[in-house]
Amino acid sequence: MEIKEMLYEGKAKQVFATENPDIVMVHYKDDATAFNGLKKGTITGKGVINNRVTNFMMKKLEAAGIPTHFVEELNDRDTLVKKVSIVPLEVIIRNISAGSFAKRFGVEEGIVFENPTIEYSYKNDDLGDPMINTAQALALKLATPEEIETIRTMAFKVNDIMKAFFQEVGVDLVDFKLEFGRLSDGTIVLADEISPDTCRFWDSKTHEKLDKDRFRRDLGGVEDAYEEMRRRIFGA
Repeated sequence: MEIKEMLYEGKAKQVFATENPDIVMVHYKDDATAFNGLKKGTITGKGVINNRVTNFMMKKLEAAGIPTHFVEELNDRDTLVKKVSIVPLEVIIRNISAGSFAKRFGVEEGIVFENPTIEYSYKNDDLGDPMINTAQALALKLATPEEIETIRTMAFKVNDIMKAFFQEVGVDLVDFKLEFGRLSDGTIVLADEISPDTCRFWDSKTHEKLDKDRFRRDLGGVEDAYEEMRRRIFGA
């Protein structure tokens, strides 16, 4: 498939047009950012791992009945996906207290919730992606009531599937961020990525952090953590 001009460049990915107006190509970079772009760096090999992990998880979720934007992995860094209009709501599912949740509510990290929590942020870099509730999202016409309910239901199902999978490879799925998009016919599908950039992964026994927190918190061993997650998922 012919790859054409770049349509968009974000913090971790570039998106290119193709000869098919309904398909775009995503290129995964090694660039790393944290704290809404205030901290910047490079995680060598991150793009390759995030591309492969995302595609693996998207295929697994598709098989379980979750519609996604995934089409085809082209190579280590490039993947074809369905072109979507991103719903400007980031969805955060939490199974264990960590990060901003622990800070916001003054609790320690590591509290295992009886039921997962869900929260939304308004996807707007200029505003710093502020937290938003359903009523506010509806007031701003970011999505319809039906779309928000579809997104909520799908997000909890994604959590069930991913939590079970990662338990099998000795990893606790602490929390993660999802993004959803609309196809040209309005269908809501899972989009963006699922990777150590967008999920918190802890080793089930040692609670060692195996994700982007190692970059955010200057813990060292960032590349090793990403590589360890690749090894756990693919087994080699």
